[in-house]
Amino acid sequence: MANQRHAGDNSDSSSLIHAIGRDISICCLLRCSRSDYGVIASLNQSFRSLIRSGELYRLRRQCRVVEHWVYFSCHLLEWEAFDPYGDRWMHLPTMPSNELFLFSDKESLAVGTELLVFGKEMMSQVIYSYSLLTNTWSSGMSMNAPRCLFGSASLGEIAILAGGCDLQGNILSSAELYNSESGTWETLPRMIKPRKMCSAVFMDKKFYVIGGIGGRESKILTCGEEYNLDTRTWSEIPNMSPVGAAREVGMPATSGAPPLVAVVNNELYAAGYADMEVRKYDKGNRRWKTVGRLPERADSMNGWGLAFRACGDRLIVIGGPRTMGEGFIEVNSWIPSSGPPQWNLLGWKKSGSFVYNCAVMGC
Repeated sequence: MANQRHAGDNSDSSSLIHAIGRDISICCLLRCSRSDYGVIASLNQSFRSLIRSGELYRLRRQCRVVEHWVYFSCHLLEWEAFDPYGDRWMHLPTMPSNELFLFSDKESLAVGTELLVFGKEMMSQVIYSYSLLTNTWSSGMSMNAPRCLFGSASLGEIAILAGGCDLQGNILSSAELYNSESGTWETLPRMIKPRKMCSAVFMDKKFYVIGGIGGRESKILTCGEEYNLDTRTWSEIPNMSPVGAAREVGMPATSGAPPLVAVVNNELYAAGYADMEVRKYDKGNRRWKTVGRLPERADSMNGWGLAFRACGDRLIVIGGPRTMGEGFIEVNSWIPSSGPPQWNLLGWKKSGSFVYNCAVMGC
């Protein structure tokens, strides 16, 4: 009929899908894959406002509707996104930056609907932020204490960054919390030990910093530290770092990558790149045990160039064999609750085989 309204009609866009009303419309949209949100946003201004404002993602968190996508960079300034649910690859817009940032050490972190990339320009620290809502990069954000080579992890809309080095190369014990909803940074109590090149995870609603390099002689740290968000206190945990064999035979402390660790269902796992083993942390006895093997084609240079991440209820390994010329990247996954490691190839594509940065965004 000529006067019939539909989702793309602006005559009553506030109702979204007019026939069922706004509230039921939103309930339906919450359960759509977020890979479809770009098309949905193009229907009319109301759909576009709902998605780009972030309101829909906030409601998804409240309803515990979460999709985890993998974001990684195999070429400087170029980022790819992989949707493991729909087996889709997406190329992000190229990062805007200068040559100094291009070749600086970088860290990355996904929090809320943002992908943050940390680096240097001249003698200042810079953060580039990719917004899932607008599919654009921006800069201008700054933390309270600029740092690099830090450990970080996110939980919903918050993230904690701990340790690292300042612009003069001093190893830090400071930490801070970032809230992506408010865009604010909060300075936290200092860690017990300064450390750089450490890793971090959230587990059992606490934040953990694992391993790294510290002390006057810049030696490898085998301990970890636990931060309790309720009491705002740090506790040291001995022997928490799964120190790789390659870093135990007299090699320089900085030659190996930070510990490759990830948490699935509040259990901590590590990738032993030297012996290609997967280890699980026994929280009761505070020790690591081997549970299986890594994918055979997961190559690295002392752990560099290989990504080991949690992605919802699964662990993923991203990497590829080192080859001359054009290589390729593989995404392999294992669901720990299903038994010993049996890696499933989720997807692959031609790309550089060295993973510079990787983060998982769950929203």
